[in-house]
Amino acid sequence: MAITKTTEIAKTEVVGEYKAVQVATDTVIKEDSVEISRSRHRHVLHPGTLDTSDNSLVATDISGEDAEVQAVANAVWTDAVKLAWKNKLIADYTENAKI
Repeated sequence: MAITKTTEIAKTEVVGEYKAVQVATDTVIKEDSVEISRSRHRHVLHPGTLDTSDNSLVATDISGEDAEVQAVANAVWTDAVKLAWKNKLIADYTENAKI
């Protein structure tokens, strides 16, 4: 009786103005090549985070993502998208600092 556990990219979507990359990953457990369990995990990737000490954009590390996900992120996170995302983060940070 052989039990195996694999992960599969079920879906990769690009959403919104700032090109958030949503990833759905399935974990599949099989016994003797027959699927006995499947669960789904979702996570969202954004182009980066804001370093508030100098308002620079720190790029999101996608090196641990599946090659397909990396390719999508690299394709949609253009310089223009990164700049727009950075400006949004700065505006959000400035607004929250006033509260």
